[in-house]
Amino acid sequence: MNGFLISKGDYRNLIVFKKAECIYDITFYFAHRYLKKGDRTIDQMIQAARSGKQNIIEGSSASVTSRETEIKLFNVAKASFEELLADYEDYLRVRKLAIWPDEKVRKVRDFCRRNNDSSLYRRIAPDRDDCTLANLSITMIHQELYLLFKLIERAKNDFIQNGGIREEMTRARIDYRNKQRNGDSGYKPE
Repeated sequence: MNGFLISKGDYRNLIVFKKAECIYDITFYFAHRYLKKGDRTIDQMIQAARSGKQNIIEGSSASVTSRETEIKLFNVAKASFEELLADYEDYLRVRKLAIWPDEKVRKVRDFCRRNNDSSLYRRIAPDRDDCTLANLSITMIHQELYLLFKLIERAKNDFIQNGGIREEMTRARIDYRNKQRNGDSGYKPE
């Protein structure tokens, strides 16, 4: 018998999740280190990073029973990272700090593409200044937004090709009935 509640795997293995965790860890350090105590932006930045990461978890979990919910939650994650991106850009702009030129961004983008272990970023963050961490975060958020776009597109295509849970349940039930009519109980002794 074909199953219809099929897990897509552990979200912890997704690069989009690993990168979200890196962004969260950098943001947590950055906000507490470089923003003044009492500044509401601290909570807002940390919550945007957390929301992005947590909605990837929730969307991945929901994908088993609801592609609609999966797509919605991945879009919420994307919106959260867009908000965080604007916070980092605002931080640099109002302090008249440089946004990295394209050549520097390309080098850092290559580094970030190969390194998705949050412990690395937690280790290097204390040795970097605010401008460097903000630009690093901006670079990583752009990567994250691209990965989320691809994840959303994949979820949409999966829905178009396979339908939702009701269609999968109907297919599984019809498949089971057809096997029963043909004398195949679906039971296979070990």
